[in-house]
Amino acid sequence: MKLPNPHWKIGTKIDSPVNEMVDIDPKSMRTGDLYRLMIGSIVPRPIALVSTASKSGKFNLAPFSFFNGVSSKPPCLIFSVSRKPDGTKKDTQINIEETGQFVVNSSNLWMAEAVVHCGTAYPYGVSEFEEIGLTAIPSDSVQPPRVKESAVQMECELYNCIAIGNGGPGSAALMIGEIVKLHIHKPAYQDGKIVLEEYKPFGRIGGVSYTGVERLFDLPVPEA
Repeated sequence: MKLPNPHWKIGTKIDSPVNEMVDIDPKSMRTGDLYRLMIGSIVPRPIALVSTASKSGKFNLAPFSFFNGVSSKPPCLIFSVSRKPDGTKKDTQINIEETGQFVVNSSNLWMAEAVVHCGTAYPYGVSEFEEIGLTAIPSDSVQPPRVKESAVQMECELYNCIAIGNGGPGSAALMIGEIVKLHIHKPAYQDGKIVLEEYKPFGRIGGVSYTGVERLFDLPVPEA
């Protein structure tokens, strides 16, 4: 794929449209307004479809787009669980605090509508698997189930949980999970790498907008 700026050379001044800025003090903004600015500017974001189980064995499934990788030794990932508008904990956080386990399932284009619908605020104890129609399959190493329809399923043990904020609206729990077992859709795995054409991920933009991976270009980091 053609590079975005094929004629640029190191040391060349960038022809940027950025000029006049709007300066914003986060402390002067309402939580919801600041949240909308953040999700509109931190893009695109991959979506972790997180499955958890309560101690009593009830399943929960929810999407989180404040999500990324952390390290490869140990293999760890991270996602953020925000508080509900009334300041109470979400089902995902409650379950992880009870069991110390979860599964991060990939969000793929063929299941986009189902992933988004998993964000519906069902009462605690209601299984999104059953409500939405996704398939729960047993994990090998953890109690929470995997999502059969997801191309990649990462079984995780809680490595650490970091509380951020005062516990009210806008606060969050940063969940760091160590991947203890990895499952990959066979056509999407070749020579130790993910085949993007078979993986077909999608991510979140601002508001209710989402995007697939439609344009690729190779741009290796040069040696100094």
